Amino acid sequence: MDSVYTIKTIARIQSDFPEKFGIPRQSGLIQELKAKIIFEPEYRNPDALKGLEGYSHIWLIWGFSKAVRKHWSPTVRPPRLGGNQRMGVFATRSPFRPNPLGLSLVRLDGIEPTEESGSILRVSGADLMDGTPIFDIKPYLPYVESYPDACGGFGTAKKDYRLDVDCPPAYFELIPPEHRDALLAILAQDPRPSYQQDPSRIYGMKYAMMNVKFYVEGKTLHVCGIET
Repeated sequence: MDSVYTIKTIARIQSDFPEKFGIPRQSGLIQELKAKIIFEPEYRNPDALKGLEGYSHIWLIWGFSKAVRKHWSPTVRPPRLGGNQRMGVFATRSPFRPNPLGLSLVRLDGIEPTEESGSILRVSGADLMDGTPIFDIKPYLPYVESYPDACGGFGTAKKDYRLDVDCPPAYFELIPPEHRDALLAILAQDPRPSYQQDPSRIYGMKYAMMNVKFYVEGKTLHVCGIET
């Protein structure tokens, strides 16, 4: 017998990603990324955050709001495997799941009281698009949730994959200083789908009110334009 549960949006994230392209494939990969968690009016009671300041990291349970499908598939094509090899959906973190739920571990940088939105959470390392609904927040407990010797399956095959980033000075100066480290780290992770290897193709990625254009040649990503 099927059960239907109601999940409420308790908060939304404010990030510098207006669209999916370019978002890191996992949380924590780019700690330079900063974001805010803004609670919905119903959940702005400061008592709900009492004690949270004692934790360095938190789990976010959220929804793939831009990747909802009516039907699910038991297998998916993980981008890091080139997009041409199928794996079981439960062996991946694909957004196309029976229930479109995401799980991210982020660093809690601080809790900030505001007049307009109540207490907000400042976090680092989030892999969420701007406006993503958050359904729950839980503290990270390192003594039971950290297993350094755990096996990461096929997900570890390209964990050290990085590109060299060539950003000419003229374009580098157009990047606001507070976003430079994060943007260069995003580009080094290679935002392209793994199955796209055309060195003549120019990509455009929106980040922090910029449209960043680039192409990839071998192991080097070349920035060829920044529009603000």
